[in-house]
Amino acid sequence: MVGNLLLSLVNALRRPPPRAPGLPPPVTVPSVDLPRYMGRWYEVGRLPNREQDGAGRKLVDVTATYTLRKDGSVEVRNAAFDAAAKMRPRGIVGRARTKDATGAKIDVRFFGLFGGDYWVIGLDPDYRWAVVGTPSRRRLWILSRTPALAPADWERVLGIVRDAGYDPAEVVRTPQPAATKLEAAVPA
Repeated sequence: MVGNLLLSLVNALRRPPPRAPGLPPPVTVPSVDLPRYMGRWYEVGRLPNREQDGAGRKLVDVTATYTLRKDGSVEVRNAAFDAAAKMRPRGIVGRARTKDATGAKIDVRFFGLFGGDYWVIGLDPDYRWAVVGTPSRRRLWILSRTPALAPADWERVLGIVRDAGYDPAEVVRTPQPAATKLEAAVPA
């Protein structure tokens, strides 16, 4: 356990080179209404990364829950299950602060030691989905208020990903089997 934690810390502190050298950083959305952004989001897609997909991990049922704190910062609670480890629960809690007046550039820290810049580069006008990436384009997450996006929304999101300089072919869908089963069990 301690070894895994130290390995994660060392990996997080290493800054990978930009995915698209020579390109300017991606453009963020003009603004994010932070109170509307709060709540639970399902990760429905991502670029594979070492924290979620490395060292034999295969995280599924990934959620991020954001809670506005009295000091203006945001609690970030990430939860998942590792399908490669008999659905072992995984989670981490961090703190985020906006980096500018738009609210679209966010600094997220875990254990107060490591983290990074998370930029909102796509956002549905009704806050049904969001596309979050890093300035280096090494990381990308597609978030949704529901466990899956409608096909038209998925295509729109992939267009945003492409326009931001990412390769949409590298995006993998994040399985949400538990959430999908739960939704199916609840009568309409």
